[in-house]
Amino acid sequence: MHRQKADEAYVIGKRGQYTPVGAYLAGDEIIKIAVEHGAQMIHPGYGFLSENAEFARKVEAAGLIFIGPSPEVIDALGDKVSARKIAIAAKVPVVPGTEGAVEKFEEVKKFTDEYGFPIIIKAAYGGGGRGMRVVRDEASLKESFERATSEAKSAFGNGTVFVERFLDKPKHIEVQLLGDNHGNIVHLYERDCSVQRRHQKVVEIAPAKDLPTEVRDAILADAVKLAKSVNYRNAGTAEFLVDQQNRYYFIEINPRIQVEHTITEEITGIDIVAAQIQIAAGATLAQLGLTQDRITTRGFAIQCRITTEDPAKGFQPDTGKIEVYRSAGGNGVRLDGGNGFAGAVITPHYDSMLVKCTCQGSTYEIARRKVLRALIEFRIRGVKTNIPFLASLLTHPTFIEGNCWTTFIDDTPSLFDLVGSQNRAQKLLAYLGDVAVNGSSIKGQVGEPKFKGDFIIPTLLDENGKKIDTSSPCTKGWRNILVEKGPKGFAKAVREYNGCLLMDTTWRDAHQSLLATRVRTIDLLNIAKETSHALSNLYALECWGGATFDVAMRFLYEDPWDRIRKIKAAVPNIPLQMLLRGANGVAYSSLPDNAIDHFVDQAKKAGVDIFRVFDALNDINQLEVGVKAVQKAGGVCEGTVCYSGDMLNPKKKYNLEYYLDLVDKLVALDIDVLGIKDMAGVLKPHAATLLIGNIRKKYPDLPIHVHTHDSAGTGVASMVACALAGADAVDAATDSLSGMTSQPSINAIIASLDGTDKQTGLNPAHVRALDSYWAQLRLLYSPFEAHLTGPDPAIYEHEIPGGQLSNLLFQSVSVGLGAQWLETKKAYEQANAILGDIVKVTPTSKVVGDLAQFMVSNKLSPDDVIARAGELDFPGSVLEFLEGLMGQPYGGFPEPFRTNALRGRRKLDKRPGLFLEPIDFAKVKKELARKFGAPVTECDVASYIMYPKVFEDYKKFVAKFGDLSVLPTKYFLSKPEIGEEFAVELEKGKVLILKLLAVGPLSENTGQREVFYEMNGEVRQVTVDDKNASVENISRPKADPTDSSQVGAPMAGVLVELRVHEGSEVKKGDPLAVLSAMKMEMVISAPHNGKVSSLMVREGDSVDGSDLVCRITRA
Repeated sequence: MHRQKADEAYVIGKRGQYTPVGAYLAGDEIIKIAVEHGAQMIHPGYGFLSENAEFARKVEAAGLIFIGPSPEVIDALGDKVSARKIAIAAKVPVVPGTEGAVEKFEEVKKFTDEYGFPIIIKAAYGGGGRGMRVVRDEASLKESFERATSEAKSAFGNGTVFVERFLDKPKHIEVQLLGDNHGNIVHLYERDCSVQRRHQKVVEIAPAKDLPTEVRDAILADAVKLAKSVNYRNAGTAEFLVDQQNRYYFIEINPRIQVEHTITEEITGIDIVAAQIQIAAGATLAQLGLTQDRITTRGFAIQCRITTEDPAKGFQPDTGKIEVYRSAGGNGVRLDGGNGFAGAVITPHYDSMLVKCTCQGSTYEIARRKVLRALIEFRIRGVKTNIPFLASLLTHPTFIEGNCWTTFIDDTPSLFDLVGSQNRAQKLLAYLGDVAVNGSSIKGQVGEPKFKGDFIIPTLLDENGKKIDTSSPCTKGWRNILVEKGPKGFAKAVREYNGCLLMDTTWRDAHQSLLATRVRTIDLLNIAKETSHALSNLYALECWGGATFDVAMRFLYEDPWDRIRKIKAAVPNIPLQMLLRGANGVAYSSLPDNAIDHFVDQAKKAGVDIFRVFDALNDINQLEVGVKAVQKAGGVCEGTVCYSGDMLNPKKKYNLEYYLDLVDKLVALDIDVLGIKDMAGVLKPHAATLLIGNIRKKYPDLPIHVHTHDSAGTGVASMVACALAGADAVDAATDSLSGMTSQPSINAIIASLDGTDKQTGLNPAHVRALDSYWAQLRLLYSPFEAHLTGPDPAIYEHEIPGGQLSNLLFQSVSVGLGAQWLETKKAYEQANAILGDIVKVTPTSKVVGDLAQFMVSNKLSPDDVIARAGELDFPGSVLEFLEGLMGQPYGGFPEPFRTNALRGRRKLDKRPGLFLEPIDFAKVKKELARKFGAPVTECDVASYIMYPKVFEDYKKFVAKFGDLSVLPTKYFLSKPEIGEEFAVELEKGKVLILKLLAVGPLSENTGQREVFYEMNGEVRQVTVDDKNASVENISRPKADPTDSSQVGAPMAGVLVELRVHEGSEVKKGDPLAVLSAMKMEMVISAPHNGKVSSLMVREGDSVDGSDLVCRITRA
């Protein structure tokens, strides 16, 4: 930035001759360049050489003018020890400290033995917080001394320090001074620089808000007196500490201009830098109009230093390329920029400050509000900044009152309860860029959508042909009865209904069966309001639970809880139903009982009305866990019987007596509705008549709800048979997503019941209108089609559940068994027999499927499996089933196969939940907050308990790409054309207009491409790894933040010192290495006791943030 704005710019030394800091300290080279090119003056800036008396002498010796104090004054004041002596001679109060500079630890120890702790160690030559340490106890004294001297030597070329007594909670007040070459000195009033971090100022205020007048006047007078005593010239700053009793102590004079001089300029109207140059050129203060009587203040000014530091990680400096830079502006807003612009690369070699934001107002409060507004206007992407922290600071009551002290930040942990920028737009562009370069990475996608147009939303007409207003949801429906009368009253009303109600499975099971569960929330909501009107007489809308829960996170990168809440808001009149796997919740194995209670309670609060509770083995003890959880939460409990086999075949063990006995047990649990779940579609019409008829005869007041799949093509006939036999509700799917492994056609069932006393209460024209939307949607999701061509009557033999059939086909193809699909289906039948002819629904259906694929891939016959059970390495799901982790199967486990396969592993004879420790929810919440930051919701906890790894991966994905649920599906699955413009609504009133401009060439060095988008008229650029590129790129492995044994670099920098070696024994807190970054040194400490292993670095190595330094194996 300085090169861009300078009239002329020259390289200091030759390329590579100096380090970045070394170039700034190369005084002889700087003077040589100035002389060669005809410069007359040298302004030393803020730091580095500005306090170096030897440099000032050399400048004057070269015939140039040094803009600053004389070398003699710099010698006297630049050395804090000398300045202290001058203050004592001038009778200005000072803080107790060492008489002179100290170089040895023993001298520091002698001072603490006399004055005690706390103390502060300061670099004698320099400022800015470098070479400064507060020490509160003897244990850390030696380490702090070594770090302070090392930092001081690195930053200023001199490691000398001095020591003072440290004052608790003082204010830091500094006075701006100006002196000419004729002995005239004036002050430009004071600044309050109390808000500091690591002794570096963060926010400055001018003038000090609540400093008593007499104290202010005394400080100003003493500052001028000190400057006059050394014949000071040019700009300087006298610094004081003011304690809680308003006693003040001189600490130092900085013989240079300060970073925060801008706020003094704003309240006095004086251009201090211009005055410096004019004074150096010979002007007197009087000539400049700067006599004390003419200098006044107006209002207040506040300055914030915006830096590339991450407050959430202890202000670790961040490095990288700035992708987006948009600054603030307006009345009273002043920006003094550094290297803040889009495309700038932030390195660890310089100070982390991007820009100074100074705001001026007539009152302190007006100035504070202006700063806050300005901070909110900033948009900086690509690197972390301290803006969220600054906003937290400026809104803290103590800052609002103006009563901060120097350790206020350290003393106020609540400042770190940050509300950071969501960075939604840039994260979204990162995903779109990845799709543009690499294509979709959604698992299971084959090719691109057949439909990429805009959806045509159907129009609904009333009986008079007039358009129905669907701009808001319908308010008429069965949920009103549930809300008014509760679960029991709802069940009674359903039973009394004169007809047969339908449940639409399109929103869950239909797309699970045909489109791999990949339909996204945005596409459900697109038709939600129309659905609330067209299907207002539905028994329920099945839209949640089962596989949709984990798939939402695993493959769609959506929050399932967000889905159910949004559906509830858009369809408030139709009861929403979910699928609950009994004691498993929505997981694939049993969980502690309190986990199920917690999950169901959250689901009910989020919007679920009806819970279809089933168990994969029809284990009544497992079922009872889910039933009781629903009853506690106040939901409608639909206790469910899973139908398996062929009830009409006398050779099958699941006969009518079996089912009636199970119904008795469910009724005894006081369920609200009885569910019959025919997950494979094997319930034949005559069997349906027998089963439903007998249940109805025995329980005339019990509502019955039947679910099936149309895999064999008999679904419509079976559901009609159920309705005529006494079922109160049956399941159906929209026509375009019905049939085969899905549910039977909704219009076919409506037509089949027409003319009977089992009318559904639905308007066929409205149902058909809705289907036009789903027909378009199926083409959009064509990459996930199972490509089943028609009914499969073989379902009566292999009994593969409809929801599993398409997934099993996909899995078979994925593991190389696609050509052996017929063999796999036969093996499924054989595997079921080996396992004892079990009820097959998630997760037991997966057990059978895994065993079938295992048999085919290893060319094993059923006899081979049984004979070699003691030596085969069975899939984990098979062993979990045999252990009893999924419950107890009807008729018991197959022996001796079970014993042989388990090979000594435990055998559970009771439900698994009895052997599990209850979940400690507070502990889980705390752990999630540690991993992903606050806030953590109860729904987050529930998701994690169900699917720990899936939830963690989902959170990491969202942290990288943001909430993609707002992105239209065609752009979620495929890239736009070059020049194609489209809109993404982030939230109400916030719309991004996007256009893909170009995809850049491949970088042979990095294997990356630049992708250019136009966003709301502004060009945005994202860097994307080309996954198809073959580039040799040496990089260090990253430490896993969730694994405490892995120690990562806290920030980018250089490892200046390594304290351990491979095999070193360390204790928690022991120093492992010293990292230098942005002129600051940081000790990397051991996270716990143990032994150092896998040491990945050497002294002098450059590392990036989170690079793996070593592993600490626990002792």
